[in-house]
Amino acid sequence: MADSPPATARPGSRVWFVYLAPGVTHFNMWVFLYASYATIGLLTFVAVGTPYVLSANLGIPLAEQGRVTGDLTFFNELALLAVFGPVGVLADRIGRREGFARGLFIMGIAYALYPFATSLGELTAYRMVYAAGIAAATGMLGTLIADYPQSQSRGKMVALGGTLNGLGVVSVTVGLGGLLKTFVNQGMSARDAGELGHLIVAGLCIFSALLIQIGVRPGTPVAKEERPPVGELVRSAVLEARNPRIALAYACAFIARADLVVLGTFSILWGSTAAQMNGMDPASAAGLAARSTFGIASSAGLLWLPVMGLVLDRVNRVAGTAVAMSLTAIGFLSTLLMDNPLQSPLLWVLVGIGNISAFAAATTLVSAEAPAAKRGVVVGMFNIMGVVGILVSSAVGGRLFDSWRPAAPFVLIGTLSALVALFAVYVRFTAPGPLKPGKVDFAAH
Repeated sequence: MADSPPATARPGSRVWFVYLAPGVTHFNMWVFLYASYATIGLLTFVAVGTPYVLSANLGIPLAEQGRVTGDLTFFNELALLAVFGPVGVLADRIGRREGFARGLFIMGIAYALYPFATSLGELTAYRMVYAAGIAAATGMLGTLIADYPQSQSRGKMVALGGTLNGLGVVSVTVGLGGLLKTFVNQGMSARDAGELGHLIVAGLCIFSALLIQIGVRPGTPVAKEERPPVGELVRSAVLEARNPRIALAYACAFIARADLVVLGTFSILWGSTAAQMNGMDPASAAGLAARSTFGIASSAGLLWLPVMGLVLDRVNRVAGTAVAMSLTAIGFLSTLLMDNPLQSPLLWVLVGIGNISAFAAATTLVSAEAPAAKRGVVVGMFNIMGVVGILVSSAVGGRLFDSWRPAAPFVLIGTLSALVALFAVYVRFTAPGPLKPGKVDFAAH
């Protein structure tokens, strides 16, 4: 049985500029901020580690790594698809804390196993274990973003959490990505360096799981007698899409998770492949690619996110979504102008702005529209739509990466983003919702 919620916080309680919902303590909020920093950063290390393992451990030819990476991502998302729905139900039935901590622990186990794979099949199996972990961890993180703030602070909460997401991503891709090169420079073999780097990340996952078990608010935001049956919760996730704004949030999720995975996976692969074709060793190539592509894009998104959060808290959220998805389309389509991914910083800035804009708009919209008692399963469906987007972009994009051009996965996302932006314009005129974000809403509908 779920733990009962802690004593109710004062209605005006806040951390910095985020007003907290009743029952959320300052300690809960500080642990959430750490979780925002650690969770997304730690899960992105797989994008740095995969090209490294493919080259240094398994000897996969560079000309085949686009397809192999796309297939690994595809199986990763199949596992996510199987887990996200049950995770959403569990979030609304037993609480967020347990699922979050277990998800990070499973991620740690997967990272510890990943560099010891001796075949592509074994690597795929470990990738699916990793996927089960991130399904639980990211599903709970997204639900906490909806649970913790008052309505007038949702955009700011997304911006604050997303800023810490970005700091975590930059820390991992630049810091831990560069650590692999440092190990090699100190005399380690490429394989030993990869194993040690992955074990360090595994330890950080397990430490984070322990902290979250202590500090995340226990229980659920709805008293037990108010919780609908499981079957009703699952059906409601689909039926809630009758609200055009939730349907739009689901469509945005298709882009917002896919563009993050495409950016993290194919930018580093593109840069690493280019560097290795110029004679660089896998360790140096992985570090350079992480800094020159994903690192620049993530840093740009980090700087842009507070601006996007302020916009989303001041304008109609559907209109803000239309603007955000337009920025995503522009950013990702700009990769058509790249000749060398390692020497195109301004274009990666545009990609980073587009990537974070989609994340901010989608997360703000779904957290504002999802009913409190059904929030976990609505967020679960939101995540499932993200998985579907990743399945499409990874399976198609990975093959186009090898057969057409490395920019292909980005062009695919840019084109789909333009279509979602048009859908947002349609919703703005037909079902815009409040013209300005609500001021106070403890129950969130």
